[in-house]
Amino acid sequence: MSGIAIFHDNLVQMGGAERVTQALAAALPGAALHTTIASLSKLSAELRNMRPRATWMRYLPAPDRLYRHYFMLYPLAVETADLRQYDVVVSNCWGYAKGVHTRPDALHVCYCQTPPRWAWRYNDYVAREDMSRMKRLVLPWLIQPLRQWDLRAARRPDFFIANSHTAASRIRTLYGRESEVIYPPIDVDRFTVGGPPGDYYLIVSRLIAYKRIDLAIGACAKLGRRLVVIGGGPDRARLERMAGPSVEFLGRVSDEVVSRMTAGCRALLFPGEEDFGIVPLEANASGRPVVAWRGGGALETVREGETGVFFDEPTPESMAAAILALEQRSWEPACLRHHAEAFDRQLFIDKIRGFLRRTASSRPAQRALEAVYG
Repeated sequence: MSGIAIFHDNLVQMGGAERVTQALAAALPGAALHTTIASLSKLSAELRNMRPRATWMRYLPAPDRLYRHYFMLYPLAVETADLRQYDVVVSNCWGYAKGVHTRPDALHVCYCQTPPRWAWRYNDYVAREDMSRMKRLVLPWLIQPLRQWDLRAARRPDFFIANSHTAASRIRTLYGRESEVIYPPIDVDRFTVGGPPGDYYLIVSRLIAYKRIDLAIGACAKLGRRLVVIGGGPDRARLERMAGPSVEFLGRVSDEVVSRMTAGCRALLFPGEEDFGIVPLEANASGRPVVAWRGGGALETVREGETGVFFDEPTPESMAAAILALEQRSWEPACLRHHAEAFDRQLFIDKIRGFLRRTASSRPAQRALEAVYG
């Protein structure tokens, strides 16, 4: 059998990485979708319709709730995911997918969101996690074999694509591999520029400790500003305990609600360090500016004074000062949207197709791509 496959780390929620896989599928129509474990009820109709094929991990209980607890099992699952029937494989990887096995004459391109944070930035990753003393004692002993496996897995792709220059630098430092940067896509048409801004600031994020939602809650409390938080995750209970009456948690909501709330907000708050960060660009597509931490991928997507403002210290006080600075400026919605259009989904699709055409050196890979592109 010949053809093309996409391998995604796990499909248990909808976020930026999953939207990248949707765009990869648009770039590779007819591609088979593989993953380690899936929770179909959490996915978009587009991904569900691809009927993702999961490994033996699909038999594990409650994947949408317990997937993080299975972190030591993912390398084992990836090793058993035999994709040698395919001529072209694109892995979308923030953890393990790059380690999937392919044929020697197949083309394997890894779209790398980042080398896994929990393995290579362990101290930062767990610093604000609510973990027992026993977990903090045991986990470092488990991380070392994960790092060793990750280094072996990083040798398997023929080529790396990085989602940002920040990620490309980490790939070079940790894996000794070069990569081409192709920024993740945003669906600009999903967002519209609304009327005058509302009275609330907005966060759209998975509620995980390293996202630093606590900084935004503290900053808005100091200023007496209303904050709306969209998203779910293990840090929600802690954040709700620290939040005052001016903070509203909506949980996970539909794309339509996200678009409406983004169009109506005063600005988006982006307090954590991300490898890229799609949400600030989605806010710009809605004509809204961003308050972002000065670090990581935000440095590549936020233009200070043009599409948003930065804060420099990981404190509520520093973020509050940036919010005040944003409120003292005027923002032109049309200019913000024009900035976002440079990251549109169709541009991503065209770049992915161009990269695959350039790198397909074997005849089977060339034939598979010709069957898709003509």
